[in-house]
Amino acid sequence: MASMPGILTDWPWKPLGSFKYVVLAPWVVHSTYSLLVKDEKQRDLSTFLILPFLVWRMVHNQIWITLSRYRTAKGNGRIVDKGLEFDQVDREREWDDQILFNGLLYYLACYTLRGASHLPLWKTDGMVMAMLIHAGPVEFLYYWLHRALHHHFLYSRYHSHHHSSIVTEPITSVIHPFAEHISYFLLFSMPMLTLVFTNTASVGAMVVYVTYIDFMNNMGHSNFEVVPKWLFAIFPPLKYLIYTSSFHSLHHTQFRTNYSLFMPLYDFIYGTTDKASDTLHESALKREEETPDVVHLTHLTTPESIYHQRLAFAYLASKPYTSKWYLTLMWPLTAWSMVLTWIYGRTFIVEANRFQKLKLQTWSIPKYTIQYFMQSQKVVINTMIEEAILDADRKGIKVLSLGLRNQEEELNIYGGLFVSRNPKLKVKVVDGSSLVVALLLNTIPKGTTQVLLRGKLTKVAYALVFSLCQQNVQVATLHEDDYVRLKKSIKGSETNLTFSKSSTQKIWLVGDELSEEEQLKAPKGTLFIPYTQFPPKKYRKDCFYHCTPAMLAPPSVQNIHSCEDWLPRRVMSAWRIAGIVHSLEGWNEHECGHTMNDIDKVWDSTLQHGFQPLQVQVKELAKCY
Repeated sequence: MASMPGILTDWPWKPLGSFKYVVLAPWVVHSTYSLLVKDEKQRDLSTFLILPFLVWRMVHNQIWITLSRYRTAKGNGRIVDKGLEFDQVDREREWDDQILFNGLLYYLACYTLRGASHLPLWKTDGMVMAMLIHAGPVEFLYYWLHRALHHHFLYSRYHSHHHSSIVTEPITSVIHPFAEHISYFLLFSMPMLTLVFTNTASVGAMVVYVTYIDFMNNMGHSNFEVVPKWLFAIFPPLKYLIYTSSFHSLHHTQFRTNYSLFMPLYDFIYGTTDKASDTLHESALKREEETPDVVHLTHLTTPESIYHQRLAFAYLASKPYTSKWYLTLMWPLTAWSMVLTWIYGRTFIVEANRFQKLKLQTWSIPKYTIQYFMQSQKVVINTMIEEAILDADRKGIKVLSLGLRNQEEELNIYGGLFVSRNPKLKVKVVDGSSLVVALLLNTIPKGTTQVLLRGKLTKVAYALVFSLCQQNVQVATLHEDDYVRLKKSIKGSETNLTFSKSSTQKIWLVGDELSEEEQLKAPKGTLFIPYTQFPPKKYRKDCFYHCTPAMLAPPSVQNIHSCEDWLPRRVMSAWRIAGIVHSLEGWNEHECGHTMNDIDKVWDSTLQHGFQPLQVQVKELAKCY
């Protein structure tokens, strides 16, 4: 929102929310009906193709979003180092509004202007005319319109909304108030209307021209340099005809320079070219891929989780993962992506952050949770995890933490398999167990005297039960075999461990294999606290479910603008935090296999570095007692 919003700031269909696309329905239905039902002379293919063209524009923009986020995470060619935040993602979530707006005007023109419908597929003279009009009047008028928008009156009411994004993403290019988009459409429609009025319009010319505008807009706001220096060396005049990502980036950081649309010519003519343009272009091109200090290795969860990745749909990634009904409509793409990752897949970078002096990255194994339960996939998955660890070792990365199911006992003995296979590893492999146990011990409400543990027994579960029994907290189990196995592991404190067929305890520590039937046995007001990476399915509305072990990241952690799986904003899983703390403290040993660090030491270090536990809603819990 601009600092002093002017009239026509909001889009007219804002009250419709996610149903805004219904405004296109009458036009789409009529154009489809005309093509399929009317006789051949009345059929209008060009009007029918407007909808596929709008879809293409969205796909084109999404390709740029994915490419930009991938390249900026890797670091090579990055222009501005400052991170993105959630407020920018929220501000830019409606980037498709301008495509919807353009679509309405395209349909309106086709039904009202002579020569705008029944277009041929291609006319070369029209394409040439469109390019000449753009290079002349459009570029010139845009330059002066842009300068006018930087006048205090218009800037404070309109254009400041666009400049709220110092670090740009491709979709930043179309984040403007509605009134601004009206002026832009009038400007960019000049070549298209000229073609219509001179009977030189064609489907190809319209598609190529608008795609050119989208391409240049996305490139200029992508925050990584893509235009090679040799291009200007071969043909120097191109410097005045094609801008670069770094050229426009300076406009967003300096505000009063580099006003041109896509051709820097007018900045050179009127003396508004930033003196640092060439230097920044060269320095951005020279930037190599960054080597992080800490890597967190995760994986995909459900088939639909691919859309919630930071590299995919920005707005979905900025929210905790929940299933969306409309994603089921994309099942062909979802199925194709699953087959692709099943047959061929390589570990890819998802996110890059900074914290104090550390460079952090998140890598993802292109495997879904269901594949971790398949015997045929275990060797493949372990190979991919080991390759990621060895790659991190070659790059000089200090710590690699294992997230989600990348550290299962049945899969790789909590990561210990890789250390035993590669005893000379310099990168430290961390499974985060000690921090998880410490966090759980400090999550259980103070004064608790008895808890019930139910779920698959893991390294964390054994350590957690041992610590609770030593603190004289009574730990009950619902299954006798769990009781027997736990009793063997906590010799000396087994008096606080009990086997009980009843379930009167109000604090349940739960892991994998917790069933619906077992949840229904819990008394009203029970607090379920997971000790595994995956949350239990919620069957009870009269009970409370705490999130999986996680902590709130300090404000100094930069570039957090996506959620980690189902966790809230700016919340990191304990397994991910453990790797960060391990590096900050300079601990020179692995924490994987059946080894654990000192729980109190890890907890104190984590708090000292600013990570804060998520509070249990004790007041609401107390109402149920």
